[in-house]
Amino acid sequence: MTNPSESLSLVAYAPAPTRGDNRPLAIVHGMERTFPGLRLEWTISDAGQLIPLPQRDEWVAKGRRDGPGIPLVCDGGNASSRVTLSGWERPAGSSPGNLRLFEVHADMPWDATGIAAAAAVLEDIGDCARAFWGYVNPEGIAVTVAEQFRHPEDDPHISPKGLPSLKLPWELPAPEIPHYLAWLNYWSAAAARALGFPDPSRDAELLSRARRTATGGWVVQLTEAPLDLDDPAHLNTLKRTYERFPEIGGRAAP
Repeated sequence: MTNPSESLSLVAYAPAPTRGDNRPLAIVHGMERTFPGLRLEWTISDAGQLIPLPQRDEWVAKGRRDGPGIPLVCDGGNASSRVTLSGWERPAGSSPGNLRLFEVHADMPWDATGIAAAAAVLEDIGDCARAFWGYVNPEGIAVTVAEQFRHPEDDPHISPKGLPSLKLPWELPAPEIPHYLAWLNYWSAAAARALGFPDPSRDAELLSRARRTATGGWVVQLTEAPLDLDDPAHLNTLKRTYERFPEIGGRAAP
C-alpha cells in the first residue's frame, strides 16, 4: 500500500526556457489559481530555512541563479504539507530528440485538498508551460517507474509487477512521446495525436475520466483514487492502458 503521508508529485516537460520567458510567472500564477487558498510567497534557503518573498513576481521573473526557469517557491507551510514549485532546463543529452527542455516540478500534499486539486493544477501548469506532456503520481511510485526503464546493461530486463519495459527518455524520437503512464496524464494536442487519442471505439473508459484543456490537449485520469500499485484493480488498469498506447515509452514497432 502506498504511504498516504507521501506527497503528490507533478512533472511537466515543455520547450526549453529562455531569458525573458514569461512562462515561469504564468505557471506560478496558474498554480495559485487552481490550488485553493495557495500563495507561493516563500522560498527555502540552502540551510533549509523559509525565506519570505515580498516581491515574489519580480524575484521569479529574474529566473534561477543557474539560468532560466522557476526558482523554488513554496507556501511556507509545514514540511509535511508544503506545496512547492520549481523548474529548470533539462539538457539535450538526457531528452528525447536531443532537444533541450523545460522541466517543471511541483509537490502537493496527499490530502483531500491536494487530491481534489491535482487534475486542475496539472491542466493549468501544462497549458501555461506549453508542455508536451506531464503527469501527477504519488511520490512512492517513482521507484517502480525507475525500474521499468531498460538500461544497456540490462540483459534480460525484468520490469516490476508485470509492467512493460520502457526505453530511456533520451532514446525516444520526439519530446511529445510520454516516457510512461501515471495516475494523471497531461497530453498536449501533439502528444494526443502521436498516441492516437482519443479513439471513441477504444477509449470510452478513459474518456469518462478525461478532460479537454484550453489548448486542445487532454488530462487523462487512470483511476478514481491516486494510483496504488498494490491494488490489483489499479495495476490492471495501468497494464491495459499501456497495451492501448504502445508508443508510450518507445514500445511501438518502428
